[in-house]
Amino acid sequence: MNDYKPQIQSYLEHEIAVLQALDTGEINRVLNLLEQVLERETTIYIFGNGGSAATASHYQNDFNKGISEYTKKKFHFCCLNDNVATLMAIANDISYDEIFRFQLEGRLRPGDLVIAISGSGNSANVVNAVEYAKQHGNQIVGITGYDGGKLRQLADYSLHAPVNSMQITEDIHMIFDHLMMSVFYKTMCGKEHLKG
Repeated sequence: MNDYKPQIQSYLEHEIAVLQALDTGEINRVLNLLEQVLERETTIYIFGNGGSAATASHYQNDFNKGISEYTKKKFHFCCLNDNVATLMAIANDISYDEIFRFQLEGRLRPGDLVIAISGSGNSANVVNAVEYAKQHGNQIVGITGYDGGKLRQLADYSLHAPVNSMQITEDIHMIFDHLMMSVFYKTMCGKEHLKG
């Protein structure tokens, strides 16, 4: 039997160090922004590739159902990577770099928010969509790792995992989701714990 405990401990220590380095002030800013978007009942478009696509889908679920189950006004998250047929049609007929921007074209409205997720911050399809949204005056939350890349530079709000590891970056991105959901669960819904 192999002893992986040193590698396990190393990973956990690295993750703890990154958690301790997170910008809680910026997380607070994003919570306030999400509350404003909820109040005006506009759409929150969220998207990413690969693991970030799964994360985007998870955010949509947690806010559209988890929080909105207990609030009068409802979150309107729209995950642009959830429709596989649409993604494949755009990628095949136009370009993979256009899979998110194309879906925003003609749909994005004033007051809508864009949440873009990219570990490197340099995914061309994510950056294209963000640039389109910024040209139309919409605010951007960038969720990144590594040095944040182009996305962090373009974002109005930055949820950043300062680490050169895609695995820990993606862990932290889910922690952002569950942290914010937990805060709203208590403050908006008056509940101490999430349902199991």
